[in-house]
Order: sequence, then C-alpha cells, then structure tokens
Amino acid sequence: MAAFSNKKQIQIKAEMLAKKTKFSKTEIEALLSMFRELTKNSGKLDRTMFRDILHNQFKMTDDIIMDRVFRVFDADNDTCVSADEWVKGLSTFLRGNIDDRIKFCFAVFDMNGDGFISREDIFQFLKNCIVKQTIDEDAEEGVKDLVDIMIKRMDEDHDTRLSYDDFQHSVKKEELLLEAFGPCLPDEPDAQEVLLALQNPDDQRDLIEKWSMTMKC
Repeated sequence: MAAFSNKKQIQIKAEMLAKKTKFSKTEIEALLSMFRELTKNSGKLDRTMFRDILHNQFKMTDDIIMDRVFRVFDADNDTCVSADEWVKGLSTFLRGNIDDRIKFCFAVFDMNGDGFISREDIFQFLKNCIVKQTIDEDAEEGVKDLVDIMIKRMDEDHDTRLSYDDFQHSVKKEELLLEAFGPCLPDEPDAQEVLLALQNPDDQRDLIEKWSMTMKC
C-alpha cells in the first residue's frame, strides 16, 4: 500500500512540475524516483551528495564552481536540494535554452547574490582555475590582467562590474563568454547520457550507482 501511495505522489508531483520545466511527465517521474533512491527517502540532497553527482557525472572538479552550482540549485537556501529544486535545476542544466543558461551562469558567477559579478568574483573564479595549475609566482598578476581584460570587454555601462544586462548582451554577441569564468554547465555527451537514461530503468539504476560513488579528494 505504501509503494502505491509513493507512486501516486510521484505522479501528482510530476504533473505539476511538467508545467514548470522542459521535461515530460514520464521523465520527471524517472527523475523523482532516482532522487528518492539517492536520498533514501529523506527528501533532501545534501551538498556532499550533490558534489559527488557533479563530479561523477559531469566531470566537475573546481570546488568553487561546484559550490556555486549547488547554491543555484538550492533556490530556498536551506543547504539542501529538494525534489522540486532537483527537477527544476536539471531542467535548466540539461535542457535550458540560451536565455535559461545565461540566467543560470550569471547566478553561479554572482557570488554574493547582489545582482552583479564583481571584479573580486571574477578574480576568485579565474585564480582558482589558473593559479593552481601553475607554479609561476607571477600567476596572480596575470589573473588580475585577465580580469581587467574581461571587465573591459563585457562591462557595457563602464561601472567596473558586470550587471545581468552586461553579461546577457556580451553572451548574446559571443556565446563562448557564457562560461568565461569557469565551466558550470554539462558537456553535451554527459547531458545526453542522463536524458537517455530517463527512458530506461536499467540505465537509471546504473546512473544512481555511478552518482553514489564518493568523490575522491
């Protein structure tokens, strides 16, 4: 009886989320079932589990990027990702159009949520990405120069920070700038693996096993 009740709850939630996302009802039911298995019915995906998924499925390794992606998924800022946040976040992550992805990436790069990507935000992202890959003592100075270049290129209103409009206009002109400060979206093959698995229960079980592997630090 409990299993029937759980299935009915998933169907009802899927119908509601299908109106708010780019997934079909069947795909959402699969995502909700996978979420329930991953969270062992706790209803919450914590930061560690979420980072494991980003690493194991989407090959993300940058700690700052993974933390920021988690925070964008966690829309209500309660330090866990709920089933609704999981489906809505993946809708943008896997199926978002350019406008969806611009909003997502801007939110990732706006580290304090004040509506601007500051010079300090850009420096932190680029420093974390570049400096740890080199032993050059002058690497940080090189990062500062790169920050200046990016600000000059994207700051249309010349206030030394990037507003959403600055970011959106720049990306619309040159889409490569979407992830200019770090890779925060999945590569197409990794995204397709998830989308295809939503049609096959065996593939879903394989993904759950893959995602549940603890990330090696």
